[in-house]
Amino acid sequence: MGENLSVSGENSNKLTYSVLLEPLEKGGFLATVLGWPQCQAVGKSREEAIARLRELVAARLEKAEVVSMEVERPEKEHPWMKFAGMFKDDPYFDEMMADIEAFRRERDAEMEAYYQEMDAMEEVKAK
Repeated sequence: MGENLSVSGENSNKLTYSVLLEPLEKGGFLATVLGWPQCQAVGKSREEAIARLRELVAARLEKAEVVSMEVERPEKEHPWMKFAGMFKDDPYFDEMMADIEAFRRERDAEMEAYYQEMDAMEEVKAK
């Protein structure tokens, strides 16, 4: 499995991050880069908190780079596949399926009769 790495912002000198800005109980604001919980800055105003956070992110990125990594998703067996064919040698399987089909036809007929009754009641109310 090969890794495909690409540098974010290769064609641009700007990166965009979502920032959570929270007022503090004792005054001021806390700015946090979403996805980087350890990357936070505090300021007396919203603007100051954001400016300090911008400096912190810039300083951190001077020593690092942001890359995207593509990973192949592992193929998982469908959870029901382990049951596929479990009744292939069961002599009662066809009989059981016929019983299920008959039961479903009964229930469908009951529900159809119920719906027709409800429709008739609605028509009486509408008159």
